[in-house]
Amino acid sequence: MTIHFIGAGPGAPDLLTLRGRDLIASSPVCLYAGSLVPEQLLEHCPPGARIVNTAPLSLDEIVAEMRSAHAAGLDVARLHSGDLSVWSAMGEQLRRLRQLAIPYAITPGVPSFAAAAASLGQELTLPGVAQSVVLTRTPGRASAMPDGETLANFARSGATLAIHLSIHHLDQVVEDLVPFYGADCPAAIVWRASWPDERVIRGSLASLAAQVDGSLQRTALILVGPVLGSEDFEESSLYSVGYDRRFRPQSADSPFAGFADERGEA
Repeated sequence: MTIHFIGAGPGAPDLLTLRGRDLIASSPVCLYAGSLVPEQLLEHCPPGARIVNTAPLSLDEIVAEMRSAHAAGLDVARLHSGDLSVWSAMGEQLRRLRQLAIPYAITPGVPSFAAAAASLGQELTLPGVAQSVVLTRTPGRASAMPDGETLANFARSGATLAIHLSIHHLDQVVEDLVPFYGADCPAAIVWRASWPDERVIRGSLASLAAQVDGSLQRTALILVGPVLGSEDFEESSLYSVGYDRRFRPQSADSPFAGFADERGEA
């Protein structure tokens, strides 16, 4: 018996991984975060499965469902939106399960920032522009931010920022970032990335607030950084004709000269 924590992806039902789909199909119990996980994913549940929307439940009540399934020897598919590694509230569930000696496994999912980048048709790291993406948020009722994790501190790096759970603080986000990126820095908001009603707003950092109305709540992701508007970036050396690499050695003296032959790819 195993509690399978499954990243259900950003919203589009077909962005669920094959492993996640198969685990749902083989689990007699499904606990899903109904506020963000699309109900179409529940169609993968086996006939007669116990399906529980955990949105209105407390942590104690969720763990009680897991304990009950464990006692009955039933596998559980525990569905969270996006990927489980960030802001999933999985950590406290895992801690409870370790205390109870209940086995669990984790299946990653497509994260919301990746879906947002796809909607923008955008790579978030470009040579000579930015090689880092910072996933962060502003303080909220459910979770405070550690003292050093401020937008200003992250902005000093010049990295691409993917700011989650902060659309209700957009004015403050802009105020914090303009001194570092400049008012004209490219920025975007992607609301409900990959959902049928997805909305995308692009502009400068200073112009974002004027383009947003009160209908964009909760699941909007704010992206900021020069990569969002850069067209004159350097090309990566990876595919450069003269770049000596493992799969394309440039001479007989290359340290990679024999590698392609060994792999049968010469």
